[in-house]
Amino acid sequence: MATKRMNAGFSDQVMSLVKSLRTEAPDCVASGVVDMATGMLLAYETVDSHPPEVLDLLAGATLDLFQGRTVLMIEDLWKERRGQSGDETHFFQEILVNSDNVTHLFVRMSQQQDVVAVVVCRKSVNVGMLFAQVRRVVQQHTL
Repeated sequence: MATKRMNAGFSDQVMSLVKSLRTEAPDCVASGVVDMATGMLLAYETVDSHPPEVLDLLAGATLDLFQGRTVLMIEDLWKERRGQSGDETHFFQEILVNSDNVTHLFVRMSQQQDVVAVVVCRKSVNVGMLFAQVRRVVQQHTL
């Protein structure tokens, strides 16, 4: 998996995903891709300029949402109860966060479970359409 991320093809795929999310998600003001294995924001597009510290915090917040200590404890408990094993099984696939002004949607890539697509939209977004469009775009892009 690490070698896959090192080649130019992976970088092009990430940029294509970010661009597609930015243009196809309704009321989208920003999109990005976070690699939870490294804790890095791989790429992003936004309509506004943001301080680099904010963008760095986005990657860290994404990591906490999907792989924070308590989340991992919940997943481990469910795996134990269901008789499952392995780190590749994750139960939290999509997370929607509403703030005062914007809506954030975080979606795990189905093939690369440690890669998360992030979309930030205006608060007025139709959440059903947001989910539908982002799911469609994510399914079309394999990383």
